[in-house]
Amino acid sequence: MADTRDFLFEIGTEEMPSAPLMNAAKQLGGLVARGLDEAGLAHGAVRVISSPRRLAALVADVAAATEEIHEVKRGPAAQIAFDADGNPTKAAEGFARKCGVAASELVRRQDADGREYVFAERYIPSAPAEPILSALCEKTIAGLEWPNYRSQRWGSTHETFVRPIRWLCVLFGGDVVPVRYADVVSGNTTRGHRVLGPGEHVVAEPAAYEQVLEEAGVLSEERRRAVIAEGIARVEAERPGCRVDTPKKVLDEVVNLCEWPSVLVGTFDEEFLAVPHEIICESMLSNQRYFPIYDADGNLTREFVVVSNGRPECSARIVDGNERVVRARLYDAKFFYDEDLKVPLEEFRSRLAKVAFQEKLGSVLEKSERIEKLSRAIAEAAGVDAAVAADAVRAAHFAKADLVSSAVVEFTSQQGVMGGYYAAAAGENPEVAAAIRDHYRPRFAGDELPSGQAGCIVAVADKLDTIAGMFAIGEPPTGSKDPFALRRSAIGVLNILRQRLGCGYEELVAPALAAYAEQGIAFDAGAVCDAVCIFVKGRMEQMARDEKIPVDVVAAVSAGSVSAPADYFALAHALDDARKGDPETFENLATAYARASHLADASLGCEVDEALMGEAERDLLMATDAARDVVALALAKKDFAAVIASLAALREPVDRFFDDVMVMDEDQALRENRLRLLNRFESVFTGIANMGALAKK
Repeated sequence: MADTRDFLFEIGTEEMPSAPLMNAAKQLGGLVARGLDEAGLAHGAVRVISSPRRLAALVADVAAATEEIHEVKRGPAAQIAFDADGNPTKAAEGFARKCGVAASELVRRQDADGREYVFAERYIPSAPAEPILSALCEKTIAGLEWPNYRSQRWGSTHETFVRPIRWLCVLFGGDVVPVRYADVVSGNTTRGHRVLGPGEHVVAEPAAYEQVLEEAGVLSEERRRAVIAEGIARVEAERPGCRVDTPKKVLDEVVNLCEWPSVLVGTFDEEFLAVPHEIICESMLSNQRYFPIYDADGNLTREFVVVSNGRPECSARIVDGNERVVRARLYDAKFFYDEDLKVPLEEFRSRLAKVAFQEKLGSVLEKSERIEKLSRAIAEAAGVDAAVAADAVRAAHFAKADLVSSAVVEFTSQQGVMGGYYAAAAGENPEVAAAIRDHYRPRFAGDELPSGQAGCIVAVADKLDTIAGMFAIGEPPTGSKDPFALRRSAIGVLNILRQRLGCGYEELVAPALAAYAEQGIAFDAGAVCDAVCIFVKGRMEQMARDEKIPVDVVAAVSAGSVSAPADYFALAHALDDARKGDPETFENLATAYARASHLADASLGCEVDEALMGEAERDLLMATDAARDVVALALAKKDFAAVIASLAALREPVDRFFDDVMVMDEDQALRENRLRLLNRFESVFTGIANMGALAKK
């Protein structure tokens, strides 16, 4: 069995920020594994260990040397590989290049079949692992990428890293692998926790690495996460019904801000519970990485969780220090909120005139005026009652007012939320306050929709106004750029229309653009309206594909005129389900429809002469007229399953028609009558779906 040893490669640094640390930890294992594979060094599993001050790869069973390679490959016949003068041809050069040798190194000899061929022989001697590992480590350090973070220099050299490198512990078995990066030279020591295990600690071999770290006060990322989870579970168990709020992003950051975590509980003053919990929690989560605790009824409590990286025996002092810090932060939040309550909403709204929405589209106050007008149009299209429409318009009037409030300037993610609180405090009815609070929703994939119809109307108006404006000034999203998140906005509009309001988007685009025209922005209304509708429809098609509706079904439905999101998705699912239930019928119907569509001549109209018809033609005529009536009734009721069933019923009569009838008869009267019948047949599908898209190509 070949000699193998474990390999340890640790990069020790000043404290790295959480985000680049997590990103680098994802890269490191792949870089090391690929480097070993490319060098021909056999190895076992690669494990990455990280903490704020280190990135390490622990590789099991790395071969002490590469394997000796002796390859002989047969190429083309000699007479093909060399010309009459003995010079290598392109065939020989290509074969040599493929084998990694020069054409002059090819040898000619007779093979077992008696013919002469060229052969490429390659011999690579075994190479020891240590020089390979040295080069791999230096290349890996330089190859780590730090998106969105500037790398740093230190000392007098030009090499960079996200934070200065302070030590390198690189071991192959018990031997130190020589590695140099900038002014740091590898050794067999690591460094422990700054407080619990300061100084250097000798690592005798890779297998002892994690034990040495733990004795020096450093746990791996997996262990730290488990310790924090256990501590939080204990806190919740000690407070029956309570829940610790641990957003994943903040939890990931906390895990990577400590090396020896301790879960502690602090408290803040009762007076802060009168402040909206959203800004209290954001202050704790974003500024201090504290986790708030909610009671069984979902109300914020005075307690919060702190994850300490200090001595456990100093817990009381650590909690006291954190309580002092959070008290100062929450006083700021309370001050902002109290000061904002003194300002009328109309005053906040008037200040929006000085806040730019977009250079070419004017101020946020102008946007506020536009979404107020558009909310009226949406309320009418959605058919909501007068009270809901009035609430939506009122909410749209104040929707952006909180953008200039002190609380939102400090806590930007609470826009809308704080506006809802200020509206309620000003005496607006609860529906208006809720609509202001919710109108940014959905903010991301999977986010909740606005809770009430008024909020849904304002949300659609806000998002559609942005889409329309950016298209009006000729700045739609490109493949790589979408600074105003128009794609996300379009998906939000579609989800709200589909699930809450029920109306279509096409009828809303014109009033959205009209508000910009009234503002004095010049554009081709017809062309921009078409472009916006195409853009929104494209998002709807992608949503349908994401719901596993087949591409050809999406294409078939998109070719029709059913565009209201609720109806579009209902029709697409009905067609997909029906085809899955009876694939043969729909394949034959699609083929017949495609043939009819190809032959049909719209200039002839749909009026037919029954006197010129045979039995198969009359059967198709009767089936077509019956289906047309049923489809019209089913569409009115939005019973799309019945629509598809009626269309499927045309399969047999149209199949029989094409089997029994020569459409392009030499008799002009018969030919044109049959083409009119096909026009009539095709018209049943008009506006519903292009069934020909379902035909196998």
